[in-house]
Amino acid sequence: MIHPSAIIHPSAEIAEDVTIGPFSIVGEEVKIASGTVVGSHVVIDRWTEIGEDNQIFQFASIGAAPQDLKYQGEETFLKIGNRNRIREFVTLNRGTPGGGGITTIGDDNLFMAYSHVAHDCLVGEQVILANGATLAGHVEVENFAILGGLVAVHQFCRIGSHTMISGGAMVSQDILPYTVAQGDRAKMMGLNLVGLKRRGLSKETIRGIKQAYRLLFRAGLRMEEAIQQIESDLDITPELQHFIDFIRNSQRGIAR
Repeated sequence: MIHPSAIIHPSAEIAEDVTIGPFSIVGEEVKIASGTVVGSHVVIDRWTEIGEDNQIFQFASIGAAPQDLKYQGEETFLKIGNRNRIREFVTLNRGTPGGGGITTIGDDNLFMAYSHVAHDCLVGEQVILANGATLAGHVEVENFAILGGLVAVHQFCRIGSHTMISGGAMVSQDILPYTVAQGDRAKMMGLNLVGLKRRGLSKETIRGIKQAYRLLFRAGLRMEEAIQQIESDLDITPELQHFIDFIRNSQRGIAR
C-alpha cells in the first residue's frame, strides 16, 4: 500500500492498510491510523498524529513547523482526528510552546484547496474551510462552522458553532454561534436559520435563539444587561447557555 518512491522515516508508525502515494514523505515519529489514504507528493512532518479513514490529497503539507519567529524547533504536535478530507495544497501547522504545543483538528472536517490552519488552532467537527480560507494562530473554530472562500481569521479569534462566514470576510473579533457574518471587518448579519434547521434544532430552541439575538442586538441594551434579561426571561436550553457562555468568555470582543 506504500509506493516504492515514498520516503518513510523508520520511527513512523503506520497501520497496515494505509495507502501512501508516489513521492510522499513521512517524517519522524509520525503516526497514521487505519484506512487513511495519502496521495502523491504529500509531506507529513514530524510529531504528527493522523486518525482513521482520512483522505489527504496531493501536495498537502501536514505538520510542518509553525510560522512563528519565536519557534526554535521544540517538540510540538499536530493531532488530526478521523474521516477528514484534506484537499490539494492545504497547510496544517504544528503548535508552539507558548500556545500549548499542539494544533488539534477533530473529525469529519473538509479543508478545501489552499486552506491553512496555523499553530495552536483548535478545529472542531464537521467544519468546512472553503478554498483559500486561513486561520491565524490560536484560533478556535467550533463544530459545524462554515468559512467561505478567502476568509481570513485574526489570531486568538473564536468562531462559534453553526456559524457561516461569507467569502472574503476579514474576521478580527469573535463570531457568535448560530450567526451569519460577512464583510471587512466581518460583522454579524443575522442568524443562520437555514443551517440550524438543517442540523435538526427544534423550533422551540430556534425560537429561543431568535429571542436572545433580539435582546442582544435590537433592544438597545448593553451586552451584560441583555444577558441578564435573557437569563431571567427565557428558558435556558443548552444551546442558549452556550450562546451566553461564548459571549462572557470572549477575549477579543464580539463582532456586532
